[in-house]
Order: sequence, then structure tokens, then C-alpha cells
Amino acid sequence: MSDALINGLAGAGGGIIAQLITYPLQTVNARQQTERDVKKEKRKLGTVAQMCQVVKHEGWGRLYGGLTPSIVGTAASQGVYYYFYQIFRNNAEVAALEHKKRGIGDGSVGMLSSLVVAALAGCVNVLLTNPIWVVVTRMQTHTKTLKKSKPCRSELTSSEKSSHATVEPPPFATSHAIQEVYDEAGLWGFWRGVFPTLIMARLQAKQVTTGDKRHHYKGTLDAILKMIRYEGFYGFYKGMGTKIVQSVLAAAVLFMIKEELVKGARFLLAQNKPKSKPP
Repeated sequence: MSDALINGLAGAGGGIIAQLITYPLQTVNARQQTERDVKKEKRKLGTVAQMCQVVKHEGWGRLYGGLTPSIVGTAASQGVYYYFYQIFRNNAEVAALEHKKRGIGDGSVGMLSSLVVAALAGCVNVLLTNPIWVVVTRMQTHTKTLKKSKPCRSELTSSEKSSHATVEPPPFATSHAIQEVYDEAGLWGFWRGVFPTLIMARLQAKQVTTGDKRHHYKGTLDAILKMIRYEGFYGFYKGMGTKIVQSVLAAAVLFMIKEELVKGARFLLAQNKPKSKPP
């Protein structure tokens, strides 16, 4: 088993565990970043308070909306990233040694080369896994609303006419999110937000089709200009506190689990490696 594959599988495993632990924070953060009503009271709520609001009005399940595709996306993105990172890193190390033979450098991979390696791995990861995260964002930002039933007029009594019973809406499944994205923008819709990571949650969220043009984005530049105009620069930093907590916790868990899995895999491979017989 190659070192790149070991790192890829370990990254996928660590990413899944980190995702399971921090997912409610991600859901709240996605809602904070995609909130379009500047006058809404939600802006004043902290992370914990907003989580409580979601549980109170929509149930515990909404904190884990889109968990299944998110786990698939995490496993795929972390696996792809660390797999290609190791491949690019190995090539960079070989190139550094070749330069050393020519009297250039000390044979180690420099800071700039490391940044290029990480950037290339990140680009491959985003291009391959962005469709999954578009679906995840849709499911995280979907708000559960109760609808009023509409029985036949002949079946209504005088008291029922004034107040109809509410009906529980059907669950918003992965297939619904996929269909919604495709109906809005076709296949290209699954690659929304590839370039601007800061704007990504906003572009991947459901587009408002009403007459209010403030909430409808034609593309990256249009989203940036409208956010500045109608929300100010604060709009680019919505949910920053939640994101910092979630990112730090997820990264700590990810790297801890990944390194342990890599050590375990290498140990098992070393144990199973046939020993050479003495001459």
C-alpha cells in the first residue's frame, strides 16, 4: 500500500469523526452565513442560543440536516486532499534532491514549494467534491416550515374555516436537494462557489426567485456587490465566531485521528512484511 493511499484513507477516517462531532456547529454556521434578512433578530443570537432555537422550532434532526451527504463529502474531500497532497509532496521532495545534486538548495522542500503543493491538492479536492458540498449546504440551510391543510369547503365547519390544521411537511431528503439545485441552474449549479470560498455558502444556498433582487445572485461578482450594498462588510464575517470554534475543534480531531491511523497502518504493514532470511 502506497504512502499516499495510507494518508488518504487516514484523512478520510479522521474527517468523518471530526464531522460527526462538529456537525451541529456547521449547520448553525451555514445558517448564519446565508441569512439574508438584516433586520432579523437571529443576528443577535449567539451560537448556543441559535442551536436552541433550531431544536425548539424544528427539532433535533435539523441540526444534523444533510449529515449523510456531508459524511460522504468529508470522506471524499479529506481522502482526495491527503492522497494528492502526498503525491505532490513526494514529487516536490524528489525535485528538491535533484536540485541539491546540482548545487541548488539543501535538498529540503521550502515554504513556497509546500504552499504550492497544498494549493494544488486543495484545487483538485474542490473541483472533485464541490457538488457534494452544494447539496450539503442546501440541506443545512433548508428551514422546516409547517403548512396549513386545505380541506374541501364542504367539509369545513364554521369554527374550522377560521383556523386550518397544520400539516407536517415531508422530509427534505438528499434527492430533493439535488433536484432543487439542478432545476435552478442545471449541472453548473453543482459547482457554484468553487472560486470564492468566503462567498460559497451564500452562492450554494437556495436562490430567492421573488421580485426582491437583493437576494438573487447572478454570480460571484454580483453576490459580492450586493452583499456590500445591502449588508455592508459585516456580511462577509457572519458566523465568524462559530466558524472559528468549529474549525479549530474539527482540525484538532482530524489531525489527531489521522496521525494515529497512519501510525497504526504503517505498524501493521511492517508486521506483515515478510522478513528476509539470513544467507
